[in-house]
Amino acid sequence: MKNEIKSHWHAWVFYITIGIVLIIAFKALDSIGFLVTGFLKLIGILSPFLFGLLIAYLLYIPERKIEGLLKNNKKRIIRKHSRKISILITYLIALLIIILIINVILPVLIASVNELVSNVPSYYSRLIETYNNLPNDSFFKTEQVYNALKELQNFDLKQYINIEKITQYIKGAVGVARGVFDVFVAVVVSIYILSERNQIFNFLGRLSKATFKESTCNYIEKYFYRSNGVFFKFISSQFIDAIVVGVLTTIAMSILKVKYASLLGFTIGLFNMIPYFGAIVAVMIASIITFITGGFSKAIIMLVVVVILQQIDANVINPKIIGDSLKISPLLVILSVTIGGAYFGIIGMFLGVPIAAVLKILVNDYIDSKVKE
Repeated sequence: MKNEIKSHWHAWVFYITIGIVLIIAFKALDSIGFLVTGFLKLIGILSPFLFGLLIAYLLYIPERKIEGLLKNNKKRIIRKHSRKISILITYLIALLIIILIINVILPVLIASVNELVSNVPSYYSRLIETYNNLPNDSFFKTEQVYNALKELQNFDLKQYINIEKITQYIKGAVGVARGVFDVFVAVVVSIYILSERNQIFNFLGRLSKATFKESTCNYIEKYFYRSNGVFFKFISSQFIDAIVVGVLTTIAMSILKVKYASLLGFTIGLFNMIPYFGAIVAVMIASIITFITGGFSKAIIMLVVVVILQQIDANVINPKIIGDSLKISPLLVILSVTIGGAYFGIIGMFLGVPIAAVLKILVNDYIDSKVKE
């Protein structure tokens, strides 16, 4: 009898526990909108600190290089304050680059965009005229091409490329750090992170040792540094490579007297940061614009020159900059760019490759450990 009562009691406790868990889960799901709103509000409050962390992350490599040079200086006072001096030099260089972009490069790009948008109707008329002058047996003179040109007539480029909208987008992007004060806070935070990074890493190391087992801490430290190295190498090398490609392409197009050379060179350099697909899309856009503005022969010449530059970049410049640190196959690059772009847009296409490289390291190490066992 006692055993029967005990079993019934256990059953009731089990059912009551399940009921409480279900009620809590239902309430959590019911208030998920509130939780998301609260999380987004927290992100908004912390945005200056997150933005400062991003600035410190991007400027860490140049700052470290400059600091390494200063530590070898003969003067003791420079060696003693090498980190402070290197941080100051790094931020001055970054400020000069921003001023150069705003005062020299941006006005040229804006002028090119304005001219391109205003000349779209005349370019369309020229395109229709070229189509009408084609022989009847031409490969391009088909109903599909004609319908595509008709659709192109209804395409309003101004709604996509508008200087006022671009300015709004830039303000929105800058709005991640709200106002002058938050930008100032972000810069100050980034300076403190760079100057006190040793103390921060020591604290995180001690925290991990206090939280996890020694073997787990070793794994965390190992993969943190390896993953960080992959991201640093990829982001910095792709950025430098994009600048080199953009400058070389702009110079080559200017020599060929291609219209909107600066705009097209900047576009190719920017898209070149996305592996494989970026270069193809940018070259196609440049070829179409050059064909419309300069004719078929100039478009072919421009295409040949840009493809040659792309090959030089792929086989000489990029390997020298990025090296073989990623050691990732082209198939995995294409797969990671496709998946990243499908789920996270342009950012996903850009970050898909380093994430795939890190996952490859983890999977390979797991396989190796199992094979050894």
